[in-house]
Amino acid sequence: MQFPDNLKYTKDHEWVRVEGNTGYIGITDFAQRELGDIVYVDITGDGETLAMEDTFGTVEAVKTVSDLYMPVSGTISEVNPELDGAPELINQDPYGKGWMIKVEMSDLSELDGLMDAAAYGELVAG
Repeated sequence: MQFPDNLKYTKDHEWVRVEGNTGYIGITDFAQRELGDIVYVDITGDGETLAMEDTFGTVEAVKTVSDLYMPVSGTISEVNPELDGAPELINQDPYGKGWMIKVEMSDLSELDGLMDAAAYGELVAG
C-alpha cells in the first residue's frame, strides 16, 4: 500500500494535496481497498462551503456506503467530473485520477492537525 509523502491524511482515511490555497481531496489507498469495488460517488456540489470534518458526500461500494469528510475547511471549487462515468478511478488511482474535490481552503493552519505519510501508515498498520 502506498501513502505519498506530499499529502496530508485524516483518521477517516481522506487525503489532501496542497497547491497554494487549493486542496485536492480524495480517499486513501487503504480506504479504497477496505471498501472494495466502488460503483457510485455522490458529492456535494461546487460552491458549497464546508467546515473541517463536515460530510462532503458518500462513496458507494458493492458491500457498503461510506461518508466522506472534509480534511480542511473551505469552498468546493470543483468536483472531479470523471467520477460520474468512472467511479472505479478511485480504486485504480486513488491519489491521481481518483481525486474527488478541489477546495479553496479557508484556514491553512488546519493542515497542521493532519497526519503525514509516516503517521498515517502507523494508524492503518495498527
